[in-house]
Amino acid sequence: MLPDLGPIGWGWLALVVFGAAVVRGYSGFGFSALVISGAALAMDPVSLVPAVLLCDLVLTAPQWASIRGSIDVRRVGLLFAGCLVGVPLGVRAVAAMGPDLARAVVAGWVLLMGAVMLRGWRLDRPAGTAPHLGVGLVSGLANGAAVGGLPVAAFFAAQPIPAAAFRATLVAYFALLDLYTFPVMAWQGLIDRSTFALTALGLPLMLLGLHLGSRRFLAAPPEEFRRFAILTLMGLATLGLLRAAL
Repeated sequence: MLPDLGPIGWGWLALVVFGAAVVRGYSGFGFSALVISGAALAMDPVSLVPAVLLCDLVLTAPQWASIRGSIDVRRVGLLFAGCLVGVPLGVRAVAAMGPDLARAVVAGWVLLMGAVMLRGWRLDRPAGTAPHLGVGLVSGLANGAAVGGLPVAAFFAAQPIPAAAFRATLVAYFALLDLYTFPVMAWQGLIDRSTFALTALGLPLMLLGLHLGSRRFLAAPPEEFRRFAILTLMGLATLGLLRAAL
């Protein structure tokens, strides 16, 4: 059964999905976190998580041909190995949360990750196997709420990774992460017909936003656009935190 959001609520959700798809197409990250943070202002974010993961998978398909040659396979493998333990724990924790607690936890996590990315944190040396496994574990835990991409984006931004490899490796890892998380959510009973209905409703907006973002019709350089996306995400998270507290 679809949520009863009313015309304003559905309009807001459509705007959030479209804007998040533009960000995903342009920078390679941010879709799930933006949708969850934005939707939390109008509905229970936990009920939307499976649909957001499915949407994220759908968005990967049209990007695959353009990114596959730039993927750092080793990084993807190490991150995925780390998330194998984290995802079941994260999904179970989120399934036990009420709407207000979920809003507060997601908002706090998004604000923390946004602050890390804005601060411009840099590693003193190239990250090895253990840091990748650790970030993968944290990413898996956070993906129970569909915000597992943010620690990986922050981790990559702290290293000298070429822009094409940054975007392609993020997209490839997110695809594997979501492919693993989705059946774990089904096992927890979090997926029903509304998951697929919401995905189908959002598909046209997602594909249009992804197309515009991927073509980079926007005038802003990638670094400026990424900063704008992070600030927008933090603004939505702040509103979500206030909503959970009031």
